[in-house]
Amino acid sequence: MSIQRIIGVMLLFFLSEGTLFYWLLPDSLVGRVVPHFTLAFVLFASLYRGRHTALVLGLAFGLLQDVVFYGRIIGVHSFAMGLVGYLTGLLMERKRSTLFMALTMIGISTLVYDTVVHYIYRVFRLTDLSYRWALLHHILPSLFLQVLFALVLYVPARRWFAGSIKKKSEDQEE
Repeated sequence: MSIQRIIGVMLLFFLSEGTLFYWLLPDSLVGRVVPHFTLAFVLFASLYRGRHTALVLGLAFGLLQDVVFYGRIIGVHSFAMGLVGYLTGLLMERKRSTLFMALTMIGISTLVYDTVVHYIYRVFRLTDLSYRWALLHHILPSLFLQVLFALVLYVPARRWFAGSIKKKSEDQEE
């Protein structure tokens, strides 16, 4: 799948994480679970396309999230998503990614992403919640959703990103 189609899929997930997802979520979990479906795709991009692609996708889709969903400070999610995508790509640059490795990296990266966002909000006094409270009430439930989402989409995402690399290398040979 080409990178343009991958961006199209990410746009669909971006729209669903802000609209359709909350209709399907039980009322007791609204406000506790925050989906980061586009972050999962940025992390898949870092695993299979490299750190620079993940950085660009993270900056772009994070900025889109800042403008559309969060709006209190422009750039927080853009910075955090780009940083996490780049660092994940840097750590996994020369390693072969298995299912366990991919899910572990997505889980750790999601935890780092939410932690960075929380502390930036604390620095600018946009929240007065303690990290422990945020960890137990927002970050860990969202982390489980993120890992479950990544598990469901692991095989298709791997094929999409691997297909885009294979097609690109075939084009370069000609």
